[in-house]
Amino acid sequence: QVQLVESGGGLVQAGGSLRLSCAASGRTFNTYNVGWFRQAPGKEREFVAAISRFGYYSDSVKGRFTISRDNPKNTVYLQMNSLKPEDTAVYYCAAGSTAWSTSKSQYQYWGQGTQVTVSS
Repeated sequence: QVQLVESGGGLVQAGGSLRLSCAASGRTFNTYNVGWFRQAPGKEREFVAAISRFGYYSDSVKGRFTISRDNPKNTVYLQMNSLKPEDTAVYYCAAGSTAWSTSKSQYQYWGQGTQVTVSS
């Protein structure tokens, strides 16, 4: 069983930065692939980034966001730079035991989400 808690969201102006954290419980967390997804009001939850051995990104965030993990701390980070108003959403981290994926269905554990709001 893995429990995930996101933090680091907030209100930022366009062009600014935020770093989200996903803290996990469970001794085997470092064996899981971890993904970040986001959901804007009225939209489907969409893939943002994932990390297994390498980082993987959606086209909309590539070059601006960086995913990383600190296994001793059981934490995965999402550094978000050059934020845009269209990045506004609730951001969720998720953990899965299968190969990394852009599909929500491949992740078994989810956090409660953290709100990111980017003002123009």
